[in-house]
Amino acid sequence: MSNFYLNIIHRPEMVPEYIQKEAEQGRGEDLTRDTVLQESLDIFRTQQQVAHENGLRTTIQMTYASLFNAEAVEIAKEHHEQFGDEIGCTFLGIQCKEFREKFKSKELAIWLFSLDDKRKIVDEVFGKFHEVFGFYPTSTGSYYMDAELVNYIKEKYPLVRAAVATCWEEGPKAYWNANNSWYTLMDGGPWNPWIPSKRNIHCIASDEDDDIGIVAIPHLSRDLMAVFDGPGSYYGTHPQNILRGMVYEGREIPYFKNIVDQYRSMTKYNRGYSYNMMFVGPGWMSKSGRWEADYDFLLKSYRDGMAYYGELKKRGELQDLTMSEFADVYRRDRPYTRPECTLWKDILYGSQRQMFWYADPFMRFCLDLNQGGAMVDLRPYAAKLVRPCGVGTKANQDASYPFLVQSLYRAGFFTHYAGEGAVKSCKIGHEGEQVDLCTCRTLASFSEEGDTRVVTLDPVTIEFNGFEVQVQSIFRLTEGSGEVEIIRRIIDSSDPEAELSIDEYITACYGTTEYPEDLTGIQLSLTGGDKAESIEYAYQCRESEMENVQCVEATIPQVDTRLSMRADTAAVGYFREGFSFSPMYTLGIRKTVKVKGELHTWLKVAKAS
Repeated sequence: MSNFYLNIIHRPEMVPEYIQKEAEQGRGEDLTRDTVLQESLDIFRTQQQVAHENGLRTTIQMTYASLFNAEAVEIAKEHHEQFGDEIGCTFLGIQCKEFREKFKSKELAIWLFSLDDKRKIVDEVFGKFHEVFGFYPTSTGSYYMDAELVNYIKEKYPLVRAAVATCWEEGPKAYWNANNSWYTLMDGGPWNPWIPSKRNIHCIASDEDDDIGIVAIPHLSRDLMAVFDGPGSYYGTHPQNILRGMVYEGREIPYFKNIVDQYRSMTKYNRGYSYNMMFVGPGWMSKSGRWEADYDFLLKSYRDGMAYYGELKKRGELQDLTMSEFADVYRRDRPYTRPECTLWKDILYGSQRQMFWYADPFMRFCLDLNQGGAMVDLRPYAAKLVRPCGVGTKANQDASYPFLVQSLYRAGFFTHYAGEGAVKSCKIGHEGEQVDLCTCRTLASFSEEGDTRVVTLDPVTIEFNGFEVQVQSIFRLTEGSGEVEIIRRIIDSSDPEAELSIDEYITACYGTTEYPEDLTGIQLSLTGGDKAESIEYAYQCRESEMENVQCVEATIPQVDTRLSMRADTAAVGYFREGFSFSPMYTLGIRKTVKVKGELHTWLKVAKAS
């Protein structure tokens, strides 16, 4: 039996978003319009029917509005008894006449209320659920749920053990794509299920004391390359998302199968386990069509997606579980330190590009093999930052977990004019010439050595004046260490006597959007033997280097993070302070070698306080 697990989640959203389209066309808002309610129920029934026809069980996440609808409640009870579907409760779809009367608010998103209001809403929704069904739900969810909200739910309703807790990479890119009107800024969490930290829902729990008590799953399984580069609402295991992104051929959606197969392949990187989820409401299958697609195409795409899942189940290559069942399976024999990782390949444009994603309790990062294995995203999970969102908090709408490196929001290697962008890479130099591995496309393979995951990059050839060299990069990730070991090796040279510099560096900052934050007070330091040197960041372009360095370090109090690099051999360490037009800092370690020489460095992310 396959260890490819699937969650299918349907919600009877009684007042779906397309009612707003009617309002825009001159009709007054009416949250109780019978035609809308009945169409929503018809579509919900259809979605359930399509799943069941393919032998698949679902988790029905009841919305607050649906709890007041006898037909929706009866469908849920009937399908629970007949098919074994789970009845859960979602905080999407809270808007309805009863909610407006009770809370006097048009707010759509539970995570954007004040904490006091969040608690009141939870008690109201769960109380109504218990009144209707006679028990409390064991699964819940929303597009996003901050740790403060989940901690309250788990304390007050301990039966809950699974939740849809975030949308993967639903940040500024999705906001731009929605005409700057989609206030779901929540970049920085895992792309696959995880056990969240009590301090921040994005972070993976470090141990039992840090465990929030649920298993979290992301809203949809996304394309880990296309969504990094562009909006997440186009590229995921949601057939109508794919129609919105126009990623189809005629009236077929082969791209859907490609995403599912990419997730199936994750068994190679995660000890035989992989996961997929689909989470939809009726608004996506409006009888009047959505986007440029007519209803028949919407329905066909949904049937085709479910049929593929059903086919995999019949072949014994998929297990359909409810959310709570999956949470129990996920927790079995799973150390907190075990990472989630995957080597993702391009399935959208047909290139050979790869990206390697990694997440554990210490950090989340991404390597872009099109840029020589450059680290293009780095999030300091070790800091476990407490960042509540919603009214009354500093973050309000910005629920993203901060980055230290994010090459799309902070230029990366390819800057427009002056200074440096955020990226971690390596430069190979010879007599005044220097080539950054960011300019060298390569591919990678994955292997394991005990508890160490190894990403081995194909060698790249660098041409200097009169000769060329071959360089290989290897990333070693030892479970529980909180470090990334990086090996840069000169494996061949047409001039065996040529001296080459290997310059391992990281250029970083911090933030959640494309706009710069204040770096004042960041401490940059060098330590070696009995020597130490440090400065506080003040945008003054200062630089320093040290022979026989032991550690190069940046302490970023704004995100309670200590970022450090070390080597295991005699090498030169350096730091560079940026300036206001290039608000970055750079840490580096440099060594001179000949052919067969190499440089080992370790990158560590730790909590500063």
